[in-house]
Amino acid sequence: MSDRDAEFRDFVTARLDPLRALAYLTCGDWQVAEDAAVTALSKLYLRWGKVDHPEAYARTIAVRAAIDETRRPWWRREQSHGDALPELPVDGEQHEIDERLRIRQALSRLPVKLRAVLVLRYLEELSVQETAAALRCPEGTVKAYTSRGLEALREILDERKEGRRAFRHG
Repeated sequence: MSDRDAEFRDFVTARLDPLRALAYLTCGDWQVAEDAAVTALSKLYLRWGKVDHPEAYARTIAVRAAIDETRRPWWRREQSHGDALPELPVDGEQHEIDERLRIRQALSRLPVKLRAVLVLRYLEELSVQETAAALRCPEGTVKAYTSRGLEALREILDERKEGRRAFRHG
């Protein structure tokens, strides 16, 4: 095995799971996320040694691949919304897990572009400029999508909070 291949293998070992998780948060489907991560790594392999920032390159390709897959007509047709979490009271150590699941479910209800911007900005901690470069859009669009996405996320989370209150007191 060449040094180039060994370096790439080490990169894949370290970055496959985070790329898959990033793609999942972008599209909300594990199979699509797996495909997006593999697509990103395949494209990166072809350019390995030529790319200055392989992690940023792979992240960009994974997000774009996840977005592209959600635009396909079959994906919309096959999407199921039967995976909603039941409203159960949670206490103690389960609170943090419940909160993560609640946010993940709320993210899945956002349009894919808004979701991608929020995931890149807040979970991947990219700057406005880096997010714009990753999504190939103007910085102003990233700012607008961030604002709209956060507002929509707040509304979804408030909606769920109100639903839980009605469930408990109803």
